[in-house]
Amino acid sequence: MVHNSTSSHQQLQASPHDPLIIARQEEVVQLLKQIIEPTLKNDIVSLGMVRNLRIVDDYVYLRLYIGSRQQQLEAEIKTVLSLLSWCKKAYIQVCTIPGVKTTLAISSGKGGVGKSTTAVNLATALKVSGAKVGLLDADVYGPNVPQMLGLGKSEVQVIDTPNGQRFLPLQAYGIKVMSVGLLAEPDRPLAWRGPVLHKIITQFIHEVEWGELDYLLIDLPPGTGDAQITIVQESPICGVILVTTPQQVAVSDVRRNIYMFRQVGVPVLGIIENMSYFINSSGEQTSIFGTGGGQKLADELKAPLLGEVPIDPRICKGGDTGEPVILADPHSTTSQVFVQIAAALDATFFSMLNAQMATSSGNSIKIGDR
Repeated sequence: MVHNSTSSHQQLQASPHDPLIIARQEEVVQLLKQIIEPTLKNDIVSLGMVRNLRIVDDYVYLRLYIGSRQQQLEAEIKTVLSLLSWCKKAYIQVCTIPGVKTTLAISSGKGGVGKSTTAVNLATALKVSGAKVGLLDADVYGPNVPQMLGLGKSEVQVIDTPNGQRFLPLQAYGIKVMSVGLLAEPDRPLAWRGPVLHKIITQFIHEVEWGELDYLLIDLPPGTGDAQITIVQESPICGVILVTTPQQVAVSDVRRNIYMFRQVGVPVLGIIENMSYFINSSGEQTSIFGTGGGQKLADELKAPLLGEVPIDPRICKGGDTGEPVILADPHSTTSQVFVQIAAALDATFFSMLNAQMATSSGNSIKIGDR
């Protein structure tokens, strides 16, 4: 797990150059650092969950970015801030996606490393494991997820809800799917810039009727531009999974990508090395793009190497036909790698929850029962 305490303060809004305000803000930060998010085992400041912290007179204002499974953190913040003798009241704006327990970003430093393919197959593997899964294709430069899941030119519906109008996600293989590509004209580029791009991305994060989800995976655009920064800043992402290939050029690009996540304190939950090796007809493995890039990156970040995905023509075929390899050939080596990655994520985010439920009910609950 990456500890981002050295950069997390950059998301806490700068205060006026008043020594009293600065001292009070530091006092608040130190109290908030006492609150540990139990699953990720780090404090909520270092995890980038506390943002836009302001001290105005004797009042504290902040935004708290959480998933639906972390609602208790608001009460914990109020409890620790009540220790401040000068604070009359703390105003906490909870920023979450209703019904979504865990939001994860899938990111890469450059295009062409198989990020979207990884996101699709990982979402499918999580669904097969029994999870309720949503997939948001936020890659404004190459939104390919609808084709990879066989949705083609499906139209997005807008429905009325008690909270206003919302996009209704499509469904493919039981996965709820939303993509910026569904709003574009066929074979036309998404030529969105500046405020328009920001508005559209924000709508896709906050104005989709996802319902109850265990996981929402967000397929980010490659690189570190405005679109990526907007998504990371506006959504309650609790961690990122980085996709790379073995060669050092790809790893170097991922390092630059990591810097963006450190700026907002979002931890790297793990590395997936795609195109790791090729298996020939005799079962022998050949490392076409070199070896060790993913492991080296994992060692640097002190984050796990979640899996090494082989070069497999069935992955390409699945992307073209709209049937992920997990479903087309569930017993293949490639499919089993994704199944193992999904199991590792499931163990991280639900083992503690299941243990708590088992203790309270007196019954044994297995991972995957939700």
